[in-house]
Amino acid sequence: MAKTPLATTREKTQDSEFEELKRRIHGKLVDKLDLTRVGDLEGDVLRREIRLVVEHLCDTEDTLLNRNERERLIDEVLDETFGLGPLELLLKDPSISDILINGPRNVYVERKGKMEKTSVTFRDNNHLMQIIDRIVSKVGRRVDEVCPMVDARLPDGSRVNAIIPPLALDGPSVSIRRFGANPLKLEDLLNFKAFTPEMVMLLEGAIKARLNIVISGGTGSGKTTLLNTLSSFISNSDRIVTIEDAAELQLQQDHVVRLETRPPNIEGKGAITATDLVRNALRMRPERIIIGECRGAETLDMLQAMNTGHEGSLTTIHANSPRDGIARIETMITMAGFELPLKAMRQQISSAIDLIIQANRLQGGPRKITHITEILGMEQDTIVMQDVYHYVQDGIDENGRARGRFVATGIRPSFMDRLEAAGVRLPASAFRQRVMLED
Repeated sequence: MAKTPLATTREKTQDSEFEELKRRIHGKLVDKLDLTRVGDLEGDVLRREIRLVVEHLCDTEDTLLNRNERERLIDEVLDETFGLGPLELLLKDPSISDILINGPRNVYVERKGKMEKTSVTFRDNNHLMQIIDRIVSKVGRRVDEVCPMVDARLPDGSRVNAIIPPLALDGPSVSIRRFGANPLKLEDLLNFKAFTPEMVMLLEGAIKARLNIVISGGTGSGKTTLLNTLSSFISNSDRIVTIEDAAELQLQQDHVVRLETRPPNIEGKGAITATDLVRNALRMRPERIIIGECRGAETLDMLQAMNTGHEGSLTTIHANSPRDGIARIETMITMAGFELPLKAMRQQISSAIDLIIQANRLQGGPRKITHITEILGMEQDTIVMQDVYHYVQDGIDENGRARGRFVATGIRPSFMDRLEAAGVRLPASAFRQRVMLED
């Protein structure tokens, strides 16, 4: 039944009165807090103590609130004081994969591949800016008119990008790519039919045999999730150095050194780029180097590392297919400023990279590994590649989700001797030409 204009007006009035009450109590709380004592208390103890103060402040107000409204008010005041305000409600929902904020009044989320608008709002642009500042300041970054774009991360590893006026015309815009405290495991991806058991066996063998792997895919295709999953196959005794713009990899090994780039300061100095970190990593005696994403001049240094004794390295790139990935790597090498002949550049690529894994986000939201492609080497001026497995989309189902099948091409990879030398033996049936799995 549709709401009448009178009912809608009444709801808006109640919401504004609730927000005003919340703002009033929050202001009183800030005035009442003893900041010197607050600093001595642990997180949970502090929240309990402040909750008692907020409950007392609610008692001093004349406004009539039922029990649910009172609890909601107390929780929201505490979130405003200790957390990320209105975002806390969304961050507690494990079904949400992305949070997209277009100004203070338009907050969208993605659930199970579907985008939907929420009822969550911020008071105004200043309120949203306060939350953005709270996020970026925790990781030592800043966002202001001098530096109106920033990449940051939440404590659980979720990736945050914010862009503010004057670049964002309708108020601050924030994109939060969720990366929960309990990342997806191999079993989860198998249950979601992101790949097949045969593909997992090959990828596990490739990691253990120290093949150099590039994960290619578009935005939101699951590259970082896949990188995390594959890293679980790395031996616990290997020394791993990770390099990222915003640290989000969650490796389970003991011997991991995590490095993060640094943006320039307010004077435009002091920037530490991924290229700088890759070069420094080579002096840290790594056995494997993992770059969260190659997107510039660091690509050449990464390839040289792969070619000079750091086998088993992994990275991700943005590309729509394995062949596009190779072309993008060529483009990024030229960004290093060296005018390498095309043939020399391709020889570097073909000798450094053994395997390209293509991840795609298909129509309706499902994420699949659509290609596992081996790089064989050079034939004249062309890099020769062959698919070992690939995914064929046949159409869409009644829910608008892509459906298709995983196919084994019948080609046995040329690196099988390296897998066997590392003690990994795969059955011949794993590569027999057939349809392995249908959606």
